[in-house]
Amino acid sequence: MAQVKLESATLGSGGKLLTQKRESLFQDAFRRLIRNRAAVIGGAIIILLISMAVFAPLIAVKSFEVQVLVDQNKVPEWVTSVFPTMKPYAQFSDDYPFGADYVGRDLFSRIVYGARVSLTVAFIGPLISLLIGVIYGSISGYFGGRLDDLMMRIVDVLYAFPSLLFIILLLAFFRSTLMHLEPGTFAYALGQLDAKMGGLLFVFIGIGLTAWETMARLTRGQVLSIREKEYVEAAHTIGASNLRIMFHHILPNILGPLIVAETLAIPGYIATEAFLSFIGLGVNPPTPSWGAMISDGANTIRSYPNQTIFPALALAITMFAFNFLGDGLRDALDPRLRGTQ
Repeated sequence: MAQVKLESATLGSGGKLLTQKRESLFQDAFRRLIRNRAAVIGGAIIILLISMAVFAPLIAVKSFEVQVLVDQNKVPEWVTSVFPTMKPYAQFSDDYPFGADYVGRDLFSRIVYGARVSLTVAFIGPLISLLIGVIYGSISGYFGGRLDDLMMRIVDVLYAFPSLLFIILLLAFFRSTLMHLEPGTFAYALGQLDAKMGGLLFVFIGIGLTAWETMARLTRGQVLSIREKEYVEAAHTIGASNLRIMFHHILPNILGPLIVAETLAIPGYIATEAFLSFIGLGVNPPTPSWGAMISDGANTIRSYPNQTIFPALALAITMFAFNFLGDGLRDALDPRLRGTQ
């Protein structure tokens, strides 16, 4: 489709008519996004976290899985300044920037590598949700009728079951059954792949099977509102196929709200993975996860609070960053705010 260049007319010196191109919707959205300080801060934090995850081998001072039992629970002196209750019994060592855990593993290195798990969930989870939810909701909303009723009743049934409980049961089933299978079977290969991914495969499957319902409903509502527009009717008139109308006329006009919705849902995916790791159903040891680190440190939170507080801060900062960015994108892409400061 040819792009229409919008121009605004102004009078210059001498009464001559001057034309000035109006900025596009995305230029206006980007301008308002960068003026949102919270969104910019959130985006900067996310970029730093991604860089930390990519260059984790260079940033981490030690290997995240190496145990030095003689150094268990050791801390640098600055930690006791933050947590003064540790001073009477703390053992000091400057070899660990954030201290060592209960088996002598470096907390800083494990937090750095733990960013890989949380960010992987933060990006894979929305992709799965968008892939399934957009396809399902688009079919339901576009064709309507009895097909729409049937597909939405399926979503309602899935909504009736608690998603977190479903993920827990799913992971417990997979983890218990795939450990005793004969080599060469598909299920055995699936279990081996999960082991190579540090236990993340079944976490992705669990999140993907439960996260798409909301996206399907949102997509259906957007398609229902778009399919009656004049340009869609015109496409029908000239004989465009349903597939072409969907991909060239409907989906490009509804992706904005869908992406914003998924950005706002990312903290929920991160929290789900952290909770699953907290209860022992997330990543497999010794793969570091902030949720698993919080669970390990909770047993000694009174004596060594650094083992819980530091990974909890990393988790909280990451979730806040995605929330800030999601709020900024929602405001920036709102067409009702176009042209405002």
